[in-house]
Amino acid sequence: MKILFIGDIFGRPGREAVAKILPQIKVEENPDLVFANCENAAGGKGMTLGVYQDLLDLGINYLTSGNHIWAKKDFVPFLSDKKIKVLRPANYPSGAPGRGFADILTRGTLVRLVNLQGRVFLDEGLDSPFKAADEILKTLPKPDYIIIDFHAEVTSEKAAFAYYLDGRASAIIGTHTHIQTNDLRVLPQGTAFITDVGFTGPRDSVIGVEKEEIIHHFLTALPFKNEVAEGEKVFSAVLLEWEKNKVKNLKSFLTVC
Repeated sequence: MKILFIGDIFGRPGREAVAKILPQIKVEENPDLVFANCENAAGGKGMTLGVYQDLLDLGINYLTSGNHIWAKKDFVPFLSDKKIKVLRPANYPSGAPGRGFADILTRGTLVRLVNLQGRVFLDEGLDSPFKAADEILKTLPKPDYIIIDFHAEVTSEKAAFAYYLDGRASAIIGTHTHIQTNDLRVLPQGTAFITDVGFTGPRDSVIGVEKEEIIHHFLTALPFKNEVAEGEKVFSAVLLEWEKNKVKNLKSFLTVC
């Protein structure tokens, strides 16, 4: 089983990077499934139906998200449509639109994709991601592989979460900070883990946003526009491969394009 997970796709530059790099990876690596975090895919915050369809047309099988998925209000109702292949973090309280995990059957193998959000510096009244994960892992039918996008701010929470689920999840992939970490590895009980996969979008930016806007914000403490930067792009992803449920190979991508 080979799964490619693409880091937070940021605006049009991120989609252009996917369009350029993903076909090459598909030819060279032939992944069984392609997942990506899409919470910033439309204009740097949120999603639209048009962008959603574009991402599927590019060859992505299913999408995860995070705290910015609510930014485009017109898209939010579609999160509850089971035909729409977009998850929101599962640990939002009962009553929030959408789903936090999905079971995907490919070539006779059942893969469970899970989306959870951390609470440190992101606490929006969320339930515990640790306890939410426990409940999801108990849900039948039992999948062959469990892939978790843990959308969180701090490395300590991500590491604690990964060790908590070591041996129970196939992979835990950190998202949200937009900076790829150099720690892709297999934990002691066999779970693949990276603190943050990074983002796919404009390289010459402050995590995707026009840098002058952010510099001005830090100098003046005034609000800033979430203006998507232009220029050179970066494609961030991890490729995870298992053989008989054991990690066979791990590979990270940080490709400038």
